[in-house]
Amino acid sequence: MDHRTLGRTDLRVPSICLGTMTWGRQNTEAEGFAQMDLALEHGLTFWDTAEMYSAPPSPETYGRTEEIIGNWFARTGRRKDVVLASKVVGNTDGGFPYIRGGKARADRANINAAIEASLKRLRTDYLDLYQLHWPDRKADRFGRSVEHPAAEPGEVPIEETLAALSDLVRQGKVRHIGLSNETPWGVMRFIMAAERLGLERVVSIQNPYSLLNRSFEAGLSEVALREDVGLLAYSPLAGGTLTGKYVNGAIPPGSRRSIDNRGSRYDNPRGEAATLAYLDIARRHGLDPAQMAIAFTLTRRFVTSSIIGATSIDQLRIAIGAGEITLSAEVLAELDQVQAANPNPCL
Repeated sequence: MDHRTLGRTDLRVPSICLGTMTWGRQNTEAEGFAQMDLALEHGLTFWDTAEMYSAPPSPETYGRTEEIIGNWFARTGRRKDVVLASKVVGNTDGGFPYIRGGKARADRANINAAIEASLKRLRTDYLDLYQLHWPDRKADRFGRSVEHPAAEPGEVPIEETLAALSDLVRQGKVRHIGLSNETPWGVMRFIMAAERLGLERVVSIQNPYSLLNRSFEAGLSEVALREDVGLLAYSPLAGGTLTGKYVNGAIPPGSRRSIDNRGSRYDNPRGEAATLAYLDIARRHGLDPAQMAIAFTLTRRFVTSSIIGATSIDQLRIAIGAGEITLSAEVLAELDQVQAANPNPCL
């Protein structure tokens, strides 16, 4: 499998990363174990999780995915074979009362509490990558636009967040730090603070990127390339939409849309039209649509790794196989034509 450098570090990671958020909700522990076994068999040594997984989030499943990974480490003793990433939540805006009493913020106290709990659940004494799941401030995230105030009372300064994360690196609990669901302004502020204060530099950003959501290209791609903050592309299948399983209003039992009442940003007429066009391209060129969609993300220079998730072993095998697909110039041109005709239907 192709390997790429994580930011300005000496760490090389596979271009495909194993996503884990279904374990503990859509998948049992045994099924999670089977996915981890298969991943390592195929050289998929980069895994991503978060304190708030399983997803969709709930009090009953909070931290469960990390527990499943930790149990697998305890059973196999293979922690050192894995580049492990997790995430700490940002400001929950008073929601998620089960996460630190509903007062979770990206401040020092919360970050310290979160890392200790994650390490305990994961049964390890360090993380290779620790990411801020979303900004502490109000910002565009998860497809929701907001009015951008200059600042708000109680907003945790980026410098405080970065100092707390940097201390975790110095303590040996974290090797590298990254961001998620961030904006160009936010990434640059973290970089500037690191340079000004002599703190740790962020090495990655985990944002959505797929054929149905290429908004990363508008501003963040330049930051990623010029500042070596590589994209860990999540939802490369647009929440499963690009497999075609939701076409014509279908909602298969056990699928993400069948259990998540928050809705999907891709469930709209433009999203359906673009999906049908992409499915037609895959059919005409003899490609599996899921593999084509994932392989597309790997053609972007700003992508360090594309995060795949699966609820079955067969789905995982297909996703892993995307790493062996080379898309022709003709296919890439046709994909661009669909984007030009119906740009970013998630927005």
